Amino acid sequence: MAVEHLNGETFDSYVAEGTVLVDFWAEWCGPCRMLGPIFEELSNEIEGVKFAKLDISANEAVAQKFGVMSIPTIILFKNGEEAGRMTGAVPKEHLKQWVEEKV
Repeated sequence: MAVEHLNGETFDSYVAEGTVLVDFWAEWCGPCRMLGPIFEELSNEIEGVKFAKLDISANEAVAQKFGVMSIPTIILFKNGEEAGRMTGAVPKEHLKQWVEEKV
């Protein structure tokens, strides 16, 4: 499944239904660039979860709304409500296990 790129206008409606994993990131962030390919791979491996990215540099208001203070931050939403949060670049298996435990 492809990773959806969200912005301030599309964010709320995209996370409103189902289980959605959102990567809050920025182009200038080294750890974010390391996590990017892992996030893409997992989007094809984990069933029943939508994957999305939000560039905090272009969408500061959304990042502030969810209190994202450092990146990368991954937030798991279930029907629009935050159900879990992880900060920092982590190994693929660690992230996969975390998501599967939360879903």
